[in-house]
Amino acid sequence: STNSDLQQHRSDDIHRRPSPASSYVPPPDYMDGDEDEDLIKPKKLVNPIKASRSHQELHRELLSSCRRGGSGVETKPELQRVLESRKRDQLIRQRKQEEEARRKISPLEAELLKRHMKLEELDRQQEQQQEENLRAPEFVKVRENLRRTSFHADEKEV
Repeated sequence: STNSDLQQHRSDDIHRRPSPASSYVPPPDYMDGDEDEDLIKPKKLVNPIKASRSHQELHRELLSSCRRGGSGVETKPELQRVLESRKRDQLIRQRKQEEEARRKISPLEAELLKRHMKLEELDRQQEQQQEENLRAPEFVKVRENLRRTSFHADEKEV
């Protein structure tokens, strides 16, 4: 209990007495009014962006649109708008590259593509003929077979 009394007594003394160092601190120099008259006082620099007419008009327009309810201002955040514009630009560039790649086909590649298309067309025609043959009645199939055999027999005799 004596320790607690001493600590209580010391803390009371600290709060009551001003510190000895505060009596030795001189007043600041900038408080004197006589010397301020000789010095050049700094002025706030003008921001060229804020001073521009277009910036002021834009600021006025934004303020008025906010007062109206913000319907004129886009609701998307700026970051999202920038990302969407970058995606859009990237897609446009990609499409242009694909178009250029299509245009720059060598003559050999062009000829190979033509042949490939011709072969595909022939395959389609054969498939269509087979489907038509499957759909045809039996007597038409027999008649076709008879024509082929009679044609082949005539060739062998000659």
